[in-house]
Amino acid sequence: MHLTGGCQCGAVRFRATALVDNAHVCHCRMCQKAMGNFFAALVGVPKTDLTWTRGAATVFLSSEGIERGFCATCGTPLFYHNTAGGHVSMCIGAFDTPAAIPLVWEAGPEGRLPQIDQLGQIDLGQPTEQAMGADAVRIRATNHQHPDHDTQTWPA
Repeated sequence: MHLTGGCQCGAVRFRATALVDNAHVCHCRMCQKAMGNFFAALVGVPKTDLTWTRGAATVFLSSEGIERGFCATCGTPLFYHNTAGGHVSMCIGAFDTPAAIPLVWEAGPEGRLPQIDQLGQIDLGQPTEQAMGADAVRIRATNHQHPDHDTQTWPA
């Protein structure tokens, strides 16, 4: 196994050579706040199988023994880490191929927001670039987002 990932701007990149079989979403309020979203989608990577290949995450101690890592440049959330554990729970969305990591459970059901039940029942609308028209062309031309693969240098 060889999965890579990183932050939005490319300042921080990582490689995982193994995953723990615990891919999940956590609905607890602390994860919602840390991600700025409805839930945190996480998968464990054994510490021995995680390599930071560019830069380093900045760490916020969200509670005793719990670190949350993020990119100090662009703010992308990267991980949740219980310092007493043997793995780092990486944000699935930070991987270059997040669709390759199927979820196996949900945590923190007491914090699960009602909007989650609306998914699949609301209008998805047009594909993003089609709906944005000329704005999509401008964004594509000025995009500073790192591509979904490793690069020798960044920015290009």
